[in-house]
Amino acid sequence: MTPPISSPGDASRPIIIDTDPGQDDAIAVLAALAAPELEVLGITAVAGNVPLELTARNARIICELAGRPDVAVFAGCERPLRQPLVTAEHVHGKTGIDGADLPEPTMSLQPQHAVEWMTETLLAAGEREITLCPLGPLTNVATVLENTPEAARGIREIVCMGGGFFGGGNTTPTAEFNIFVDPDAAQIVLHSGVPVTMLPLDVTHKALMTDDWIDQVRALGTRTGIAASGMLDFYERFDVEKYGTTGGPLHDPHVIAYLLRPDIHRGRHCNVEVETRSPLTRGMTVVDWWHLTDRPPNCHYITEVDSSRFYTLILTLLTPLP
Repeated sequence: MTPPISSPGDASRPIIIDTDPGQDDAIAVLAALAAPELEVLGITAVAGNVPLELTARNARIICELAGRPDVAVFAGCERPLRQPLVTAEHVHGKTGIDGADLPEPTMSLQPQHAVEWMTETLLAAGEREITLCPLGPLTNVATVLENTPEAARGIREIVCMGGGFFGGGNTTPTAEFNIFVDPDAAQIVLHSGVPVTMLPLDVTHKALMTDDWIDQVRALGTRTGIAASGMLDFYERFDVEKYGTTGGPLHDPHVIAYLLRPDIHRGRHCNVEVETRSPLTRGMTVVDWWHLTDRPPNCHYITEVDSSRFYTLILTLLTPLP
């Protein structure tokens, strides 16, 4: 398996965003839609932070907030592959994007199932053409790869937010939320043979928001800046109370930042496995950081970030939005 091939300055890189918005998902989607280097082919919604009906709604709301009702949004899987759905309204609020007073979407949800559309798009693509950007549980992506393995040919790489090893989990002592919700899907993705880059809690917790940065987002004075800062104020309070820090992490936008400026992140190509059976450690990402086993590397696992450059980049991307 070859390492991921992200490089700065790629012109009009085609991506598919798979998401379960979520306030941090919303900021990631806004950033991607604002980036001229990225071509968002479509957005696929999956159940996760809130149920599928709301994640599909929220994805369309965010597209309209960005002035991009032209972006096609597809609803995907409403539950994990082999587990009951676990959601996170206690973090994200009852809508998933609490904190901003945004109207109901007027753009239509596409009639095609997200898995069907993603499969067709990848089969029609050139070899290693499209980057998949999962921001939530990996159910949709794993279903594509499990049902139609030949679709993997069209995937350049999978860059996802999920996992956590050195600092433990945020949902259980050992598991990060996205992986905990559908550990079977994560294991399928990691063993698909597709290059995978994982942005885990180990890196996102090293880049905490500050009140000053959120104030800068609000000070943009645009509808996007006002809505984004409201969502972030609501979202941050949970992690500040939980961890006793002065700011909370902004998880999902790391995926977009990595695509645009991979030099601000550092990690290691190593083996990552997901525990799918143990009731104690379900969803744990076990990272062979020191190459202690003979299991082959299957993941570019990120652990370091230049926090200042990360937040400067996200603010820069939000600035031109309406």
